[in-house]
Amino acid sequence: MEPPAPQRRVTIVDVARHAQVSTTAVSKVLRNAYGASPEMRAKVRRAIDELGYRPLAAARGLRGQTYTIGVMLPDIRNPFFPEILDGITGHLADTDYQVFLGPGGCNDEQAEARVTDAMIDRGMDGIILIAPVSSRARLEHIASAVPAVVVGRHGHSAVYDTVTDDDMAGASLVVGHLAGLGHRRIAHIEHRETDATRRAEMPNAQRADGYRRAMQAIGLAEEIDVVSTSYTQQGGYEGARQLLARPRRPTAVFAGADIVAMGVLEAVAEAGLSVPGDISVAGYDNTTFASFGPISLTSVDQAGHDIGGNAARLLLERIADRQKTSVQVKLSPMLVPRRTTAAPQA
Repeated sequence: MEPPAPQRRVTIVDVARHAQVSTTAVSKVLRNAYGASPEMRAKVRRAIDELGYRPLAAARGLRGQTYTIGVMLPDIRNPFFPEILDGITGHLADTDYQVFLGPGGCNDEQAEARVTDAMIDRGMDGIILIAPVSSRARLEHIASAVPAVVVGRHGHSAVYDTVTDDDMAGASLVVGHLAGLGHRRIAHIEHRETDATRRAEMPNAQRADGYRRAMQAIGLAEEIDVVSTSYTQQGGYEGARQLLARPRRPTAVFAGADIVAMGVLEAVAEAGLSVPGDISVAGYDNTTFASFGPISLTSVDQAGHDIGGNAARLLLERIADRQKTSVQVKLSPMLVPRRTTAAPQA
């Protein structure tokens, strides 16, 4: 039996014939251009629905817009990033824009370059880059080619907008909470950063700096204890094992991200210790699993949905006006105490 012949794609000519109007009229309706009456718009829209017409994205690109937005995610395994994505798609829900995702390759500048170049080459109308590790020059190169918003980088630029959490304030909230419970030996697991610019701009570096400053501010400078691994579950596991091997192990661990805290909980359980009985654990991001009953992780809520919504809003504004003054949005975090933190044992 021969396979059925592929169905012919409906064209703008078919729509015009079905609606009994000119192709120019159909084009005006598709572009939402001036000169098409409400009655004509209704006829064309009805014909489009009845025929199932879909305009070619490439053809729309030739006319100036593809109504596509690229979102580069650094790590699809981190449960915080989908919350940002949810905010992006929620803000765009009532528009004609569609979102396309590109995994950035986990701290790999070359992988980021391949993804962003592909988005630019495909004529996407704008790009949102989430926690990119690329250089400032590279980010500005991207923004010169296509409207761009950078999420999670604290540096400013005249050519792209940014959305960040106040990571230093968030770290201070964690330290203040743990110290308020009576902890003094409060350790921190950070993401290892070697590039000078990223040490100044990336959220992980800001949280580590916020931890150090908060410890100094409450007279615990001598108790500062930082382990550098990675913002992954494995990084949390390895960091916790180092801390648990200390001659004087900490009574509390501030993990720089919830995914890191998951690794800490694993290492603590493996060592035969309890949380929070033997050691308190706090994370950052307030991801969905932090509120899961059996975990109940104390965490910092940085409103991922709001971050995504603001990023989408700023990108639409920049698509509409490439020359507008750049905007920097910084959101205030909130601590959400749960069962993984308590007063240290006497």
